[in-house]
Amino acid sequence: MLPADVPALIARIPLFAHLNAAQRAALAEHLRWICLPGGQYLIRAGEVAEALYLLRSGSLGVFDGPTDLIRQISADDCLGEVSLLSGEAFRYNVRALRDSELLRLDRDMFEHLIEQHPRAMLDVARQAMDRLLRRERHAESPDKPRTFAILPVDENVPVRGLAMQLAQALEAYGDCIVIDAEHGATRGSDWFAEREAQARFVIYLDSTGDPSWRLRCLRQADVLLLPALAAQPARPWPESAPGHPARVRHRPRHLLLIHPAHRVLPGSARRWLGVFSGEIHHHHVCGEGDVPRIARLISGHARGLVLAGGGARGLAHLGALRALGEAGHEFDAIGGTSIGAIIGAGVANMWSIDDMTRIYYEAFVRGKPLSDWTLPFVALTRGRRAAMMLRRAFGAIDIEDLERPFFCVSTNLSGEGRVVHRHGPLWLWLRATSSIPGILPPVLHRGHVYVDGALVDNLPTDVMAEDGIAHITAVAIRADIALRAQSEEFATPPWWRLWMRQRRGTGWPGLVSTLTRAAMVNSEETSQHCIEAADLLITPPLEHVSMLDWKDWQLAVDSGYREALRVLEQQARGIHSPASGADMTVAG
Repeated sequence: MLPADVPALIARIPLFAHLNAAQRAALAEHLRWICLPGGQYLIRAGEVAEALYLLRSGSLGVFDGPTDLIRQISADDCLGEVSLLSGEAFRYNVRALRDSELLRLDRDMFEHLIEQHPRAMLDVARQAMDRLLRRERHAESPDKPRTFAILPVDENVPVRGLAMQLAQALEAYGDCIVIDAEHGATRGSDWFAEREAQARFVIYLDSTGDPSWRLRCLRQADVLLLPALAAQPARPWPESAPGHPARVRHRPRHLLLIHPAHRVLPGSARRWLGVFSGEIHHHHVCGEGDVPRIARLISGHARGLVLAGGGARGLAHLGALRALGEAGHEFDAIGGTSIGAIIGAGVANMWSIDDMTRIYYEAFVRGKPLSDWTLPFVALTRGRRAAMMLRRAFGAIDIEDLERPFFCVSTNLSGEGRVVHRHGPLWLWLRATSSIPGILPPVLHRGHVYVDGALVDNLPTDVMAEDGIAHITAVAIRADIALRAQSEEFATPPWWRLWMRQRRGTGWPGLVSTLTRAAMVNSEETSQHCIEAADLLITPPLEHVSMLDWKDWQLAVDSGYREALRVLEQQARGIHSPASGADMTVAG
């Protein structure tokens, strides 16, 4: 027997929204109700659609191959219409991410409706093709998660207050209700489907540890939230057992570490993450601002910051960050390359702008990290001063210990190419991401060779976008260093003649300039794509600042501040600032 809400469901689905009441009633008569357990396939790649499916509750995943999730389908949507109309096979697999209820319209019933209501079903076909074109052009954004299960590691974790704070934060993006065992333990699937249809977000809360209710929470959730007390010894979740329903793949998992004394306990993230296998996100809960940040991240409304490399020019990031902070911009996730990653790590560590300015002035201007020159068997410098500078600034913390999610990018010369670092010693991977080949020696780690990430991705907005961050602010650095020759040469002259030419300004490009410029070439091909991924782009004019001359630091900071103010003023006036043509530096 079909649920009573089927006509209302049909009216909510955009594909059928134009049908009148009689046509919707005719469609409802031919639908069949089916239940699809979490993890079970609905459609496999290569199959031709034999039915149109309307998703009443739950969520489905569209997979390229067995594991690559490319799109999520939420309640009040449909699938199969394009294959049904065209007769072409499905390109992707579709399976339930959690327990789902669907309404099925078989092919022969679909064709019967076409005969009975040709004009209405022609409009359905047009709607289906329009959806397909939008999807092919990437104009149709993937569905955002709607249901969350809060599943503490044990009953000692104070989760009720956490759930109320999370619900309040989610209210900024739509109605949110919290359902616990007291309200939902004895309910049937229709009751849950009705609640999910009424509210934009639903939080299923397990505060008692009751196994049957906990299982229901798992079955209803798009996203699993796993709170634990950071100071406690790490132990596996009950759902980690083999064969448990929570092991259904591709439901995002978020570990929430609740810290005492409003500060992150170093090493706690690595300890707790060690009990999990597979991909899992983690978040630190230290103060009142952390729960709203988590709400933005898990619901698809987060704001990210990406900072580019650029040597001494990269200190312009400090000025841009000051202007962004004065304008009230806050960021939920941070990433970067080279000097951008180093400054971004300070943002992720919740340093103030004044503290970052002081720390980085001491580190780069007074510390002179590139002053330990040596015989150039490997590089022009030993790299020891640079490493010690990073150790002094950040200590021995891991990337996982930063208060905000953070990544940096390096280039693996052992065959992997671009590597995105989210775990491990922070100072080590900051040292790797800033290793300009020939100037700083590479980082050797577990048999691999790592150098400056700017060789392949100087402004990794693509990484941030793949993380599902909704709005990306990027600070890019122009690549306006063009080496020019004033003579025809293929070999350097004797040293004394070369020295005289260098004094007259007619000699060969310097070694540092050549190495720095060489590091830019590969990444420039991808720079435009990365620029276009930014929702707010700031590109300070830095022609007057040398790449590795740290004495010009204040000029760089001031330029970053002025340019950020200009871009923010344009944004406030609704003026679009084109990103094209902003070549970017990729070294340092």
